[in-house]
Amino acid sequence: MTTLFIKNMVCNRCIMVVQNELDKLRLDVKNIKLGEVTLDKELTDEQKKNFDAVLTSLGFELIDDKKSRIIEKIKNIIIELVHHQDNDTKNNLSDVLISKLHHDYNYLSNLFSEIEGTTIEKYFIAQKIEKVKELLVYDELSLSEIALRLNYSSVAYLSNQFKKVTGLTPSYFKQIREDKRKPLDKV
Repeated sequence: MTTLFIKNMVCNRCIMVVQNELDKLRLDVKNIKLGEVTLDKELTDEQKKNFDAVLTSLGFELIDDKKSRIIEKIKNIIIELVHHQDNDTKNNLSDVLISKLHHDYNYLSNLFSEIEGTTIEKYFIAQKIEKVKELLVYDELSLSEIALRLNYSSVAYLSNQFKKVTGLTPSYFKQIREDKRKPLDKV
């Protein structure tokens, strides 16, 4: 059994695309999730080279070094928390990362800042703001409901953070409805 780590897998569609390519290469998948594929057996050098080439053509890339894998796991945990869960939990982001990655938060924070040039907190906020934009464009929830869903302490706090990041108020953003969303892997 072998585990491969893949950069830029940020959504369920990405999982589908990677799964499809693995099927085409006739590789038996034991488990697949954001940023990670577990195969039944070790890849040959040629299989790995072919898979890497296919991934690269699709905007993904195999990650070989330990630090890059940790960074990708941090990003995937944050994306999962913000975009793919109805966030009832009030868990602290640092506690979630510590429990899932089994590393001291200071180590994770320093590594992330060193490699990404931004803090984990700023990355987390950027993801939350992208989710707010998405929910505003869908126009199904009020700003209060969005604040509650994304664990903001108040609508005012969400609005202030939104304006600080985008330069616009949520209501103005909703009004102009310009597509200001970035792909998740570009945040």
